[in-house]
Amino acid sequence: MVFSDIATLFNHLAFTPLDWVLIELGVVGAYIVFGIAGFGTALIAGPVLINFMPLSRIIPLLVLLDFIAAFGNLLPSRKSLVKAELLRLLPCMAVGCTLGVVFLLNLQSNVLLLLMGLFITTYALYTLLIKARPAQLAVGWAIPMGTVGGLFGALFGSGGFLYAIYLNSRLSSKEQVRATQAALISCSTIVRLSLFIIAGVYADVSLLLLAACLFPAMALGSWIGRSLTNKLSREAFVRLITWLVLASGIALIGRYISLTAGT
Repeated sequence: MVFSDIATLFNHLAFTPLDWVLIELGVVGAYIVFGIAGFGTALIAGPVLINFMPLSRIIPLLVLLDFIAAFGNLLPSRKSLVKAELLRLLPCMAVGCTLGVVFLLNLQSNVLLLLMGLFITTYALYTLLIKARPAQLAVGWAIPMGTVGGLFGALFGSGGFLYAIYLNSRLSSKEQVRATQAALISCSTIVRLSLFIIAGVYADVSLLLLAACLFPAMALGSWIGRSLTNKLSREAFVRLITWLVLASGIALIGRYISLTAGT
């Protein structure tokens, strides 16, 4: 009976063998980036997964995987954590996460598709065009950066680049930035996971099964990413994949236009 139930769940996922290969590769790539940069899983995996499932399913799925991966990044660097900056950003991040979950569960999928495309494209263009270290930001910037970062984290699965912009302008040590960012992402996943649980998103057993199937891919990608951190410049690697992110964002916007044109 148990095996037949599991088989029924796998049939409900309705992925072909080729679909599984593409999904697994997308997740491995996403967590290679996560292992290096500490954020960005939805920016890499999202454009792949959106071809097989709606965004309202992708984000809760990645939150489950991020929850485990984030703590793997935090533990080795926790001694460099700057608690003052963490405590400034956390309350604002929690507010933004709450708003993001509400929007995610209530907006039409086509609107989310367009917003994700615009978000990814904007992020990629910012990364490609802005080379100089940002000017020192005032403490008050923690409010908009934390809130919008939490909003994007819940809505699109990645608000980490906003935390990075803020922390890079506030902290002089790269180790402090990485440790504090890892703590923020860990806290963000806890907040988003809790909100999705309250909303009943994880009552869908097939979603939990899919997360379990993708766990090895997440673990492999995270391990490769952390290994590459010691051999590659994080900035150089992220810059290379940003071109792919930009192409993905433009493709999503094009897909939205084609869908709306056909209705």
